Amino acid sequence: MTTPPIRAPKPVSRAGRFSLWRYVRAFRKDILGANPERLYRAKMAEFRIPFLHTFLVNEPPLWRHVLTERPQDFPKSPRMAAGLEPLLGQGVFISNGPLWERQRRIIDPAFEGGRLRDTFPAMLASAEGTVARLTALAGEAPVELDGPLSHATADVIFRTLFSVPIEDQTASAVYKAFRDYQGTQPLLNLAAFLPLPRWMPRMHRPSTLRAARKIRALITGLVARRRAEIAAGTAPDDLATKILTTPDPVDGQTFSDAEMIDQVAVFFLAGHETSASALSWALYLLALDPALQDQLAAEAEAELGTTPDFAAISRLRLARDVFREALRLYPPVPMMVREAACPVTFRGRPVEKGAQVVVSPWHLGRHAQIWEQPDDFCPARWQTAEGRSAVRDGFIPFSAGPRVCTGAGFAMIEGPLLLAMIARALRLAPVEGREPVPVAQLTVRAKDGVWVTLTRRAA
Repeated sequence: MTTPPIRAPKPVSRAGRFSLWRYVRAFRKDILGANPERLYRAKMAEFRIPFLHTFLVNEPPLWRHVLTERPQDFPKSPRMAAGLEPLLGQGVFISNGPLWERQRRIIDPAFEGGRLRDTFPAMLASAEGTVARLTALAGEAPVELDGPLSHATADVIFRTLFSVPIEDQTASAVYKAFRDYQGTQPLLNLAAFLPLPRWMPRMHRPSTLRAARKIRALITGLVARRRAEIAAGTAPDDLATKILTTPDPVDGQTFSDAEMIDQVAVFFLAGHETSASALSWALYLLALDPALQDQLAAEAEAELGTTPDFAAISRLRLARDVFREALRLYPPVPMMVREAACPVTFRGRPVEKGAQVVVSPWHLGRHAQIWEQPDDFCPARWQTAEGRSAVRDGFIPFSAGPRVCTGAGFAMIEGPLLLAMIARALRLAPVEGREPVPVAQLTVRAKDGVWVTLTRRAA
């Protein structure tokens, strides 16, 4: 008897045409469901509404042209940055040009291979704490995963960045304030639809601004404390110390406190929220496949043993494939928006200067012309020739080219490690009647959370 494929939940695409105002409202609430089903097959799509001309590019030569071949001609769109500036300032996630280049020259050395090995003990401690907290929740009652996993990835960030666990008073306060921020900030604010000059207010909700100010004030204290520890010679050798003491090889200057505050806010958004999103979806998909869970538990038992070391990560092949498959189906950042800095032509269509160009990891990861059974959860595809070919054309959850995510290697250690350790300790099962519906908030999350039941595995 053939086992039926496991279909990964997907939002219902809109049918028919929307009025402009209805489309804007739907787009702000959820980009994924506001767009038509044809985008999962299209090589390119063009959208034109007042003040906004947008091209979505799915064809591999087109997205490569934008991200890897001519990235200087397609900087990050200031329309998208407008929604995140209260939290991220001019951090590396939204900056452009010489400022971004300088930031990357200072940040990138902290995430090189040798430094990632140094972060492993902190990741392992976070993973052990996560398993203990989830094990305490095991039983018949359903468990919502987003909260525990957001806690887990925030703990990883604070341990690797500042050498403090999430239980630290300041770290805990940042985490809680960020949850408030996420609840008030849509992925796009109205400034994304209007060509507003930079000096004009961006119409943020008062609650969004309050949460952003609180987060940045708490980060200011962390940075000031670390700066004092560096001056006293007592600073731990973690990511924050590495970044604060690395001079730009071009101008010889290190980050100021204000610049570091922007970067820490970016690390928290990019390193905590995105990882939590990916892990929640990965565990839900595992819950749909008990046999795969058993295979993953066996791999974890064989490769991690009682005292896991950094070398074990490279042997967690199945855990890595499960995590990558979850990233394909649920890329935490569903769309990357660039702005054409000069006129260009895409597939015979003129793209004027100032037009918005969207590269969508969400649509590429489920594109019918790139992947076989694109909506099926199938980690085995990562070990096939067809799968590896599709990866080259349609798997960019960390972006691509010069702006590829600095923390991609970090995430590919953290994710498989947490999945393996959780699967070794617990069995997961879906909750009837609570299939998650993906929506795009700051990241791709489930509308009403990801719910499972947890059962302890026999020792």
